[in-house]
Amino acid sequence: MKDKKRRVFDIIQIGNREDVQSTLFDIFIVIVIFVNLFVTIFDTYDASADYKNILDTVELVTIIIFTIEYILRVWTADMLYPKKQPAKARVKFIFSFNGIIDLLTFFPYYLPFFFPAGAVAFRMLRVVRILRLFRINSQYDAFNVILNVLKEKKDQLASSIFMILILMVASSLCMYSVENTAQPDAFQNAFSGIWWSASTLLTVGYGDIYPVTMLGKILAIFISFLGVGMVAIPTGIISAGFVEQFTRLKHMSMYAEENDIRFVTIHINENHNLKDVYVKDANLPQGLVLALILRDDEVVIPKGDTRIILGDRLILGAELYTDEVGIKLREVIIKEAHPWVGAKIKDLDISRLTTIVMIRRKNKTIIPTGQTVIKRGDMVIIYSKSSEFDFDSVEIQA
Repeated sequence: MKDKKRRVFDIIQIGNREDVQSTLFDIFIVIVIFVNLFVTIFDTYDASADYKNILDTVELVTIIIFTIEYILRVWTADMLYPKKQPAKARVKFIFSFNGIIDLLTFFPYYLPFFFPAGAVAFRMLRVVRILRLFRINSQYDAFNVILNVLKEKKDQLASSIFMILILMVASSLCMYSVENTAQPDAFQNAFSGIWWSASTLLTVGYGDIYPVTMLGKILAIFISFLGVGMVAIPTGIISAGFVEQFTRLKHMSMYAEENDIRFVTIHINENHNLKDVYVKDANLPQGLVLALILRDDEVVIPKGDTRIILGDRLILGAELYTDEVGIKLREVIIKEAHPWVGAKIKDLDISRLTTIVMIRRKNKTIIPTGQTVIKRGDMVIIYSKSSEFDFDSVEIQA
């Protein structure tokens, strides 16, 4: 039973590309989500009345699929949290962010059967289903960059939003004082201008409430100018965060040109103690850092919730660590005037003790052969022997 549970867990987890069944399951769930969203959107059109029975059937089928998937995730939660007891692991998953999203994906569908009066409110919760796409998108670096920027700038963003809220309340009070006498129906009390101030400060300008007095119009002009500036603050913070993030990555590449990188490769076999262990739980030797996980032809950037699986090769690195087999790597960025530009690897004049093990070209990782042509902008990973041994036995590839 445990082996079956492990297999189910491996299939329903996201991001294991080497597992065909897991990849097909991810694709299947994405298709089901889009089909469900299509039904939800098409149901708002008058033309959907002719296909009511079909739409209801399709929605029911997708909801059943979501329900089964949620039950399987709860059942295998002890595999997700191996250090916890099964019951505690299931509770932790149920109340986790992903668990709540998965629950809200299908649970509101059943509520009208028990509480018919709240059917409209429950149907509004169907929009939560689109959030499931973020779980799959989170496996990609571009999405992670956005999350990292928001996490790093959360304090500044919170401060700017708080300032906008203060300005909204202040402008609402001012406009009430000026406009209440002229149009008491529009500005009935101190907070009736909140809608006007929100639409003005956020540069929407809905137009259903607007000042009619001269003083009110002058005040609205100043508030509009302030709104443009205040709303631009969060945008500037996020933009600066992206610039800092990519500048940091660029500096890391620049520094890598000037320093040797020392690595140790660990191959995960059937009996290895790190097999099926999460990165956050891996006990590595002191002074070593897990730099990369090589999984077939895929380079996996390790995160705390990344699971080490059979066949992985772990690349451990340390700035001042010398490994016993003497692996030495160097990153070289090929610039326009470099003599290697346009040359095939087999034609390069390099030492017999040196070989090119990997080429990073934009977002691609290339396994080089003698016929591979080096291009401008390539990041070439060069291996040099620091002791006498056959480099064909080295397990570092990409």
